[in-house]
Amino acid sequence: MSLQPNDTYLVARVAVMHDKKAFDALVCKYQSRLRRFFLSQTLGDSQLSDDLAQDTFVKAYVGISGFRGMSSFSTWLFRIAWRVLYDYARSHRPTADIDGCAAMAARGIEPDGALGMDVYEALARLKPAERACVTLQLIDGQTVDKIASITGMPANTVKSHLKRGKDRLADYLRQNGYDK
Repeated sequence: MSLQPNDTYLVARVAVMHDKKAFDALVCKYQSRLRRFFLSQTLGDSQLSDDLAQDTFVKAYVGISGFRGMSSFSTWLFRIAWRVLYDYARSHRPTADIDGCAAMAARGIEPDGALGMDVYEALARLKPAERACVTLQLIDGQTVDKIASITGMPANTVKSHLKRGKDRLADYLRQNGYDK
């Protein structure tokens, strides 16, 4: 069994020596979590999720010398992902006349079965900040403090988004035949 280098060691190798293999190790470690985050935010658009994840890793590589270790590398990386998502959303405002399912169908997205469609439709009904907070907590297992660090929101604001988002998800799923 070989020892896996920790994030701090890998970051230092990238920042000081421009070690691309060390950065590849970080990408391999975090790409699934990052892609899952973007999939939930883009309502299952895998091509867009991959593009946003790639943009996040490029920005992380370019700015890795700015990582100060004040938080974990994953928190720093997800903070970059949050800004990438925010910048994308700002520059690509959706039209008000297309709901989540119609938008997904227009992009050729086929969620896995009826439950997948309902989950994406439920997520589409959340405000972007609510969707980010809920998915970071429920899918990625982040704490309120980590979500606050990633999004730059105060912890109480994160808690409010979590409460409203979870309530909206539960209401939508209940109205569509799913038990509590």
